Amino acid sequence: MLLIRCPWCGDRDEVEFSYGGAAGVAYPADPDALSDVEWGEYVFVRDNPKGPFAERWVHSSGCRRWFDAVRDTVTHEFGGRS
Repeated sequence: MLLIRCPWCGDRDEVEFSYGGAAGVAYPADPDALSDVEWGEYVFVRDNPKGPFAERWVHSSGCRRWFDAVRDTVTHEFGGRS
């Protein structure tokens, strides 16, 4: 079981949170100009690194706020904020 630190509520059990994907993924500047292939890449293709990875999380069963966190994908330990 993971212990995740919410910046507003403190340490909580992982069941209170929902994963939101990679942090820092910018929305396309001109979405109408993207082809179907480019949209598919934007929506579905993400890095899958081994080690520290910046992620988005929401405290869905708590304060419902979104935050960025760095999680090690090997050990699942949470580090500093991204």
